[in-house]
Amino acid sequence: MEDKNIADYIKVETINLNLESKNKNAVIRELYNNLKQTNLIKDEEQGLNDIFKREDMGSTGIGKRIALPHAKTKAVDELMITFGISKNGISYNSVDDENVNIFFMFLCPENKTQEYLKVLARISRLIREDKFVNDLLKATSNQEILELIRKEEISS
Repeated sequence: MEDKNIADYIKVETINLNLESKNKNAVIRELYNNLKQTNLIKDEEQGLNDIFKREDMGSTGIGKRIALPHAKTKAVDELMITFGISKNGISYNSVDDENVNIFFMFLCPENKTQEYLKVLARISRLIREDKFVNDLLKATSNQEILELIRKEEISS
């Protein structure tokens, strides 16, 4: 994990800069469908159910227009992340009651708790920077998102 950048967990083809969903459950499904493109999810129903179960425990809308839907699950053998942007924002039951525009969704094997916690902490550290969040919102390509994440992680 130490030598892995957050961007290394994200497959460029799973990024969606124009999420179309209008509500929380729909955006979770839309993001999850992006992760399914990797063909690395062994049990697609289990993975999605685990994300919804985690969300039922408390919203992953952490404020500042950002949500981190995630779950530890038996559905995957390796940690994976996808990224999405909703231009209009989605009501997400966030801690600050603001709509969410930026989503990092990730799945982690149940037996990789340390890696899971490190990724969660690193993403949380990255998104504290308002300039970084604004740069993500302005990005025009999937590759640009990955480059912004790499650059910000190196400098933080």
